[in-house]
Amino acid sequence: MSQQAVNGVPCRGKVLTVENMNPNVKRVEYAVRGPIVQRAVQIEKELREGVKKPFTEVIKANIGDAHAMGQKPITFFRQVLALCSYPELLEDNKFPEDAKKRARRILGACGGHSIGAYSASQGIECIRQDVAGYIQRRDGGIPSNPDNIYLSTGASDAIVTILKLLVCGEGRERTGVMISIPQYPLYSAALADLGAVQINYYLDEDNCWSLNVAELRRALNDARQRCRPRVLCIINPGNPTGQVQSRQCIEDVIRFAKEENLFLMADEVYQDNVYADGCKFHSFKKVLFEMGEEYSSTVEMASFHSTSKCYMGECGFRGGYMEVLNMDPDVKAQLTKLVSVRLCPPVPGQALLDLVVNPPQPDEPSYASFMKERTAVLAALAEKARLTEEIFNTVPGITCNPVQGAMYTFPRIALPQKAIDKAKVCRYTPCSTRNLTPTRKRRRVCVSPAGGRRSSRHVLLYEAAGGGGNLLGARQRLRSEGRHLPLQVSLTGRFKYLTEAFTRLKENVWFSKVFRNTDLKKKNVCIYIQLQKKKGNKNPSLA
Repeated sequence: MSQQAVNGVPCRGKVLTVENMNPNVKRVEYAVRGPIVQRAVQIEKELREGVKKPFTEVIKANIGDAHAMGQKPITFFRQVLALCSYPELLEDNKFPEDAKKRARRILGACGGHSIGAYSASQGIECIRQDVAGYIQRRDGGIPSNPDNIYLSTGASDAIVTILKLLVCGEGRERTGVMISIPQYPLYSAALADLGAVQINYYLDEDNCWSLNVAELRRALNDARQRCRPRVLCIINPGNPTGQVQSRQCIEDVIRFAKEENLFLMADEVYQDNVYADGCKFHSFKKVLFEMGEEYSSTVEMASFHSTSKCYMGECGFRGGYMEVLNMDPDVKAQLTKLVSVRLCPPVPGQALLDLVVNPPQPDEPSYASFMKERTAVLAALAEKARLTEEIFNTVPGITCNPVQGAMYTFPRIALPQKAIDKAKVCRYTPCSTRNLTPTRKRRRVCVSPAGGRRSSRHVLLYEAAGGGGNLLGARQRLRSEGRHLPLQVSLTGRFKYLTEAFTRLKENVWFSKVFRNTDLKKKNVCIYIQLQKKKGNKNPSLA
């Protein structure tokens, strides 16, 4: 360790440095909260401190955080949570009796009748029973065992926990995990952290981001040269691509998992978010059991759900669950031990989850208002999905598949081949973002980086809002072989700014030039688009 004397006293270097820290952590990338979003937060802080900018607000459309974007909470959920947090309110006649009944049941299952107490590590027993009942009703009567239910800190916590159990081996025996591309970056980040081998399989954009078993088999066979494939991850409905898998597709995937002896992970957190005509959510568990005992008794699977998405949007409470099927009893014991290390998932999140899986019933006083609010949220999301697709597809140079489900659009931006070729030659790696300074702006929209087709990367989109101005510039981060520049646009909240901006864009501008800015020292290339107005209009500012 390096030492240097200061006033005659030896100084020791830092024990922990970037050079000697866990190398897996340095390999983690999580674009949803990456440099672009960090810059947006910095801009927000500057605005609060009075720094003058040509806009007054940053609108974050980078993540599916419904309430942050203006979605109202479901009244019944918040009533029960208020009662659980402050039980004296149980004497207040302003709260409906069914809300009080739910609160008393939850509090009765908590230590000291308080949601401030620890719960069992696997989750409160009566809530796990309610989750099992929900799954059984959802799947048409197929039994669900509460002992197979693990409550979690959102679905993300459960996903990482299962991956921890599965990752082992060294060299070519290291666990390989198959994930879809485009993907939700939780998976690549978790695999990097765990030192697992990421196996990419590519969704078919030309067929509405469908999943093809032939592509799964190609990816699996290629990966066997460098690792031992053990896990297949599926997101249905898709994040960020919004596809909803058909029953036939799910059957094909299950057969493939059985044939190749793969552990199946089914991420189903958007199961209520299905919008397109002819599409329907089918749970992997339901299809698995309906395929017969040959599959239902052998295929090992974990499925995941959350309170953060669907119509609830309660991201901050961090409620979720997983159900494990056909897990070896000794491994299950290790799973229970592993979750006990974190003591327990947040109890308020468990309480919220209980309300999601056990909502007001038709004979209860809160049923009518609950159904009205739930229906309104899902209808609004469906309309935004339709509008997003429609608007993107009217903009020259942008195409977008139908948004069948989930909460995002995933459009494709066409770039000139010369720009793509140059990015390859320069071996482009992600570079830091630079502010774009469009004129006459009131708001900026921060759009998330999203893992794209093959290896396309980030888009930073700033656009006019409230009907004023134009979309003046876009900044992209590409990897080599990048072809698509996906914009992951949240469907929640203040959608009108997106629609107005793109409506103005299609009327006044087209993609006229693509410029390249190369940092030779860092071997970074940044490509960005100049948008010019049509004839008769003044040229816009160049980002």
